[in-house]
Amino acid sequence: MKHHLRSAFAAVSFAAALAIGTALPASAQDAPIYSLKDRFQPVAARHGMVASQEAVATGVGVDILKKGGNAVDAAIATGFALAVTLPRAGNLGGGGFMMIHLADSGETKALDYREKAPAAAFKDMFLGDDGEPDNQKSRFSGLAVGVPGTVAGFAEAFEKHGSGNLSWADLVAPAIALAEYGIQVTPDLSASLTSASKRLLKDPASRATFYKTGGLPYLPGETLAQKDLAVTLRLIAEKGADGFYKGETADKIAQKVQDAGGGMTVEDLAGYAPVWREPVAGSYRGYDIASMPPPSSGGVHIVQILNMLETFPLEEYGLNSADSIHVMAEAMRRAYADRSKFLGDPDFVEIPVKGLTARDYAAELVKTIRMDAATPSVDVKPGDPYPYESNETTHFSVVDKDGNAVSNTYTLNFSYGVGLTADGTGVLLNNELDDFSAKPGVPNAYGLVGGTANAVEGNKRPLSSMSPTLVFKDGDLYLATGSPGGSRIITTTLQIILNVIDHDMNIAEATAAPRIHNQWLPDEIRIEEGLSPDTIRLLEQRGHKIAVKNAMGSTQSIMKVDGLLAGASDPRRPGALTAGY
Repeated sequence: MKHHLRSAFAAVSFAAALAIGTALPASAQDAPIYSLKDRFQPVAARHGMVASQEAVATGVGVDILKKGGNAVDAAIATGFALAVTLPRAGNLGGGGFMMIHLADSGETKALDYREKAPAAAFKDMFLGDDGEPDNQKSRFSGLAVGVPGTVAGFAEAFEKHGSGNLSWADLVAPAIALAEYGIQVTPDLSASLTSASKRLLKDPASRATFYKTGGLPYLPGETLAQKDLAVTLRLIAEKGADGFYKGETADKIAQKVQDAGGGMTVEDLAGYAPVWREPVAGSYRGYDIASMPPPSSGGVHIVQILNMLETFPLEEYGLNSADSIHVMAEAMRRAYADRSKFLGDPDFVEIPVKGLTARDYAAELVKTIRMDAATPSVDVKPGDPYPYESNETTHFSVVDKDGNAVSNTYTLNFSYGVGLTADGTGVLLNNELDDFSAKPGVPNAYGLVGGTANAVEGNKRPLSSMSPTLVFKDGDLYLATGSPGGSRIITTTLQIILNVIDHDMNIAEATAAPRIHNQWLPDEIRIEEGLSPDTIRLLEQRGHKIAVKNAMGSTQSIMKVDGLLAGASDPRRPGALTAGY
């Protein structure tokens, strides 16, 4: 294949003075040589690379790689830095999933550090007196807060797969400096705090943390220090995960949740543990796919959709042609219908992963797809895979000089989570329990319909769409990718894979290309601006309902091509940066 790099080595180095987060410009000899063939060019590097949604955090990760840390070390440091620099999504008070590839052994592992419901949670706790879901309870009260998993997940990844060249405290130190001495407020951060002010200003602790006197938002160029968060980070640096899950931090988190009407206890926090799970595996046109298993629905349905699409000549159809979009939407529709019935926490329900990802099952679904007409979603029901088997998140990808790779997605769920900050800690709390099905058949905040498999239950993890994914060719790492985007994470990640494999795009082109999304219900294809009116008309003639809506996702991707790393941060979100050395 011809693709993917087409630009010579381009590196970005960062200042060690992380407290102010200023990036030094690339030196003249590192300037890329651009190909005239491509409209978008990836960043390239020889040794290591970090792609994240925030430039200062990317710089932290690159600095860790330069100091001898591996991909896991750099991912942890990047994740802690994002908790300071991207507070609407980066977090200590949320959770997520991490895919890790170990170059020496060839192993790929999946680490689940998803939030859990407190032990006191119960099936109907989000229903009102009328028996219908109460969104206030599930999204904006203490009941919405899951037991955070991020710190425990990072600690587990460090213990099992850190390089040993750097200490745990070394990885937390940059975030401490950023919180203590302050970050320069970017236009993006200022805008997000302004947008979220109605919710955040209701909570005195959030108000004190993120706003100036009088509740005024910080303006671009001003300095935002988070002193309480610095104290919490120091405890984590000194005591490891116990500095968060036990003692004064845990006491303050539990108290805040209880004061807001939730049932979380210090025992819930002390008892939290991440889980290593077997990745979901599949293949597509000679490439091997490894993605996150349940309680993420991402891996299962990425593989399921790829299995269906492999039977269609997408390369011949062309990028975002009517035929290509038609079969993509039909495959997505069927996968999301299955998601509504079968997916949940595998520690609580039996999930037919092998059946859903079986090629025979995909072949049966393909038989129901007509090229000349859309299938109304009312006519698409969850299938029968058993015969084949007994809006705010952030993603970052890291690859190091030895070929180790991390694809990590974590979240607070909504932007700034539930909007509450645990007093004296600087820790924003998630509202992740809205991802449970409050009532079977009733959509959540992202329009996703769930069933009894994803019902609320104490100590259970809610279903997620987060899809950190790794792709391999002939056993070697080829691509690390993932995205935020709620229900659209799965289809956004899927299209990165399709764009580089089927449409021969470099990673920058693949990232910038217009995206589409179909999630079964509502019955529509959501598209970004940029598709031809002629294409839209052809799709409508086949019976598709088209909705042109906002941009989808914020992928952070790294490819390995001919011994070099080529990366791209999504242009849909301001402030993102891919850099290497």
